[in-house]
Amino acid sequence: MSLTTALNNAQAIFNNTGTQSSVVSNNIANAGNTDYTRRQAMLTTDMTGAQVVKIARADEPSLQKAFLGSTSDDAAQQRLLKGYEDIQSGTIGGNDNEIAPATYLAALQTAMQTYAGSPASTTAAQSAVNAAQDLANSLNNATTAVNGIRTDADKEISSDVDSLNSLLSQFEQANDAVKTATATAGPTSSALADATDQRDAVLKQISQIVGVTTVTRSNGDMALYTSGGTTLFETIPRQVTFSPTNSYTDGTVGNNVYIDGVAVDPGEGADTTAQGSLQAALQVRDDIAPTYQKQLNEIARGLVSMFSEKNQSDSTQDPLPGLFTWSGGTVPTDATTVSGMAGTIEVNSALITSEGGDPTLLRDGGINGSDYVVNSSGDSGYSTLLDSYVTGFDTKMDFDADAGSDTTASIMNYASDSIGWLEDQRSSANTAAENTSAALSRSSEVYSNETGVNLDEELTLMMDIEQSYKAGTKILNAVNEMLQSVLDIAS
Repeated sequence: MSLTTALNNAQAIFNNTGTQSSVVSNNIANAGNTDYTRRQAMLTTDMTGAQVVKIARADEPSLQKAFLGSTSDDAAQQRLLKGYEDIQSGTIGGNDNEIAPATYLAALQTAMQTYAGSPASTTAAQSAVNAAQDLANSLNNATTAVNGIRTDADKEISSDVDSLNSLLSQFEQANDAVKTATATAGPTSSALADATDQRDAVLKQISQIVGVTTVTRSNGDMALYTSGGTTLFETIPRQVTFSPTNSYTDGTVGNNVYIDGVAVDPGEGADTTAQGSLQAALQVRDDIAPTYQKQLNEIARGLVSMFSEKNQSDSTQDPLPGLFTWSGGTVPTDATTVSGMAGTIEVNSALITSEGGDPTLLRDGGINGSDYVVNSSGDSGYSTLLDSYVTGFDTKMDFDADAGSDTTASIMNYASDSIGWLEDQRSSANTAAENTSAALSRSSEVYSNETGVNLDEELTLMMDIEQSYKAGTKILNAVNEMLQSVLDIAS
């Protein structure tokens, strides 16, 4: 080997190790950055020796696809579970169901049984009316809680839409940077890897809001589509639009979210089909909360019907609300959910002492006037009407199938089954959330193992680079000694 060749080899070693050590140092510095993808200086050997030809970025498209899918699935399932938990805490309470309508319904049944056993007791009469007021309040409060949950979901939808539009704009900038770097960056430049990392970081955030699929073109350009096939980004961001609703009442229909003019469908099922938090929030707002609200309305309808009064003078007259009334002031005649009943149900003022009423009308009838009096003799020991009410708690009636619970049951069983429906849905959602969380953890780990920085590997590689540098130094020292010997001989 000539001295010139030896010098060239030493120079190549110094150039290569300098680049390699810079890449490894950058990897080590970003070991804790989850949005960073490991780089590697790629060497090749030819007639002129070894040289760095490319700064390669660890790229695993299939693993990234799985990771993005798991991110979307978990974001949706966790949001759905939160919706069920919000309904549980807002309308049922803790493990003892202390604020559930079913709990107050059971208390009313007990109070009515006590009153039926002591029909002459004004204290028992007042207790029964008080229990009825507590039940009506629980249905009112549950409706308020459900409407609040829908309002909050609507706000989250609006926030997700704003975030998604912002992220798509950021994605456009990052995508343009990738295309520019692809066209202009040299093979040993880190510009392309940096731009791609930035784009992938934005993509990960987008996948938390909506399910996303990607298509990458030859110039580094990337197009985005939702999991349903709607275009999110192709050359330019597609507009995501939504008109929020400030507050919800029973029966309010929320507005659709549109991506590129296509409406976004809510997820379905406790193990939701939704991908991303947006679809899950839509599901909570438009499906889960309204379904539970229908069950509350059915309980209210059952109460109004069960305690209604019949005209004793004219049997052709429609019954009127008795113990319980509502804003509509009627007694529904068929098994169809009536919007607004649970939110406006109340005890008839004719029974409330503080409003000039008489609680003993519950025993005698006549809440709606003299034509509705059953105990016409005014017998203080009369209990026939009260006994019929007590029996009514366990008498089967028909309920609306659209409410998602039983279609034929006693009102006591229906109220209990409503809790069971919610708990069953929440339990299924919780199990699914544990599964999606585990899947996300696993896919994240696998993806990170292939594309992330392993400090042990990087430090080992740094030691190898150090040895290469020492080898170059030895070559240079040897050449220097040889040259010095030649100079000594020449002198």
